[in-house]
Amino acid sequence: MDLQRLAQHLLRTPWHARRAFPPATMAAIGAVITAAERSHAGEIRFAVEDSLDPWALLRGQTPRERAIEVFANLRVWDTQHNNGVLIYVLLADHAVEIVADRGIHTHAGAQAWSDISRQLETAFKRADFHLGAVAGVDAVARVLRRHFPREGGDDNELPDQPVLL
Repeated sequence: MDLQRLAQHLLRTPWHARRAFPPATMAAIGAVITAAERSHAGEIRFAVEDSLDPWALLRGQTPRERAIEVFANLRVWDTQHNNGVLIYVLLADHAVEIVADRGIHTHAGAQAWSDISRQLETAFKRADFHLGAVAGVDAVARVLRRHFPREGGDDNELPDQPVLL
């Protein structure tokens, strides 16, 4: 077990997440998702978590594993064209993971998501959470527009508002 990681998580409180992502930033992220989804047929979810619970840390859960769990819990996989994308931020680990459903992942590939994740992490290291998150959503939307352009009658299948876990 990594004691430094354990300490980082145990010392985090929900206040840290609310400070990094205050209501104005969360509203801006939701507005960008809503606007972006008017130009493509995909679905974007954005989730922020301040830290993992101690049991997850003892099991050695990675940010990627937790992102996949959140992807399932938020039902991002439950879209008609399997083109949902989750942007997951784990503040205690300074990690961003993007999990894409198989319909979009087969087109975009892992490298596209990795590149966007690194851009977000770079912005977040500068404590630029607002602009970093907005730019990250825009980057994901560009990928979705390329592979799933909006067609008439596309429904908004998932909530656009980001969540603090």
